[in-house]
Amino acid sequence: MQNRVFQLLVDNNTGVLSRISGLFSRRGYNIESITAGVTADSRFTRITIVASGDEEVLDQIEKQVAKLVDVRDIHELKPDKSVYRELCLIKVKSTPEKRQGIIAVADIFRAKIIDVNVDSLIVELTGNQSKIEAFISLLKDYEILEIARTGIAGLGRGTEDVICLE
Repeated sequence: MQNRVFQLLVDNNTGVLSRISGLFSRRGYNIESITAGVTADSRFTRITIVASGDEEVLDQIEKQVAKLVDVRDIHELKPDKSVYRELCLIKVKSTPEKRQGIIAVADIFRAKIIDVNVDSLIVELTGNQSKIEAFISLLKDYEILEIARTGIAGLGRGTEDVICLE
């Protein structure tokens, strides 16, 4: 099993995300993460999907998604030619004695403390998946109450793969 990151440019129409996720569901394909947002041109939405499977399954995913009506473009975001980021919010149980330790770990990773409560902290971290996984593993000595992750958003480096639709 391997992961592949696909970037889609789709028409910004009602139900487009549902149709794309429905294709995955019907075919039994696995979505590791999916993010979507409007582009600089409000007529289009950029969707980033991380899918897992063997080489044959991942090739089929790309071909079948490309056939969907609202899909204008699909291509793989290769790790060496792209930038990936993910946002993670982590709520950690925090007594006054442990608070400085959590803040110290957050500072090392350039994370932000965005909420402080009597018995907890919420930490915001942006980075690639390995950075987020490393940060979470360092917090294992503390009690993690909740984690919310956005999934990967990514763009290809440079201007070669920029799609301009009319």
